[in-house]
Amino acid sequence: RQARWGVAPGYPAMNVWTAEDSARMTAELPGVNLEDIDISVEDELLTVRGDRQPDALEEGGTYHRRERRQGPFVRTFRLPFRVAANEVEASFQKGVLSITLPRAEADKPRKIAIKAG
Repeated sequence: RQARWGVAPGYPAMNVWTAEDSARMTAELPGVNLEDIDISVEDELLTVRGDRQPDALEEGGTYHRRERRQGPFVRTFRLPFRVAANEVEASFQKGVLSITLPRAEADKPRKIAIKAG
């Protein structure tokens, strides 16, 4: 049986995946300036907000077709664990935002030693 992938319900399109000790998120943000992006993390919530400025239209010009979204956006995801907010790292290259979200130490599974006798 083949997996079915749906279209993201909002802008920007994002991928989020997790491993045992961290989560990773990428978002497609072509045409968005770095200074117009804001990332916040609180416990297990990741929020990405920003603003995509409209394309400059020359004086007297009219759009023939307009499909690219513009204006403010916000996306919030609940991760399956709390994040160590002070260790989050983000980069922005070629219109793709990448965020690494380490799992909070207090939220990591603990191995319990068993004492004999």
